[in-house]
Amino acid sequence: MESTTVVKIQEIIEPVLASLGYELVEVQLRTEQIGLVLRVIIYKDGGISVDDCSAVSREVGPLLEVEDIISRAYHLEVSSPGLDRPLKTERDFTRNTGKKIKLTFIDPEQSHATVIGVVKSCENERLEIEGDNGMHVINLVDVTKAKLVIEF
Repeated sequence: MESTTVVKIQEIIEPVLASLGYELVEVQLRTEQIGLVLRVIIYKDGGISVDDCSAVSREVGPLLEVEDIISRAYHLEVSSPGLDRPLKTERDFTRNTGKKIKLTFIDPEQSHATVIGVVKSCENERLEIEGDNGMHVINLVDVTKAKLVIEF
C-alpha cells in the first residue's frame, strides 16, 4: 500500500516541483514517533534554503489534500538531501559529477571492493569514477553503498 501511495504522490508533485525549479529526490512515507510523516526531499543547484522548503510545502500541501491520497492525518516535511545522504540513483551520481565519493560495490569476483574517487560521469546505469588506482567503470546495480566524501 505505502509503495503505491508513494508512487502516486511522486506522480502528482513532480511536475509541480519542476515548474518551481526543483528536482524531486525522494518521497518517504513512514510512521514515526510523531505519527505518519510524509517527507519530500528536493534539490536545486545552489542548495535548498528554509524559504525553498516553505514554498514547496505551500504548493504541495494543499495539492495533496485535494487529491486525498493519504487517508489519515500526516505531517508534511520538505527538506534537502543533506550532505551525508546515500547516493542511490543515476540522478544522484550525475548531480555529483566532479565531486569525491566513497563507493562500495561488488566486483567481478563477487567480493566487495571500495574505491574513493571523483565522479566523472554516470550514464545508462554505468558510473565512471576516477580513483587513485585509475578509472573505474561500475554498473549501478553492483553499487552497495555510496556517499559524498566531505572535506573541510
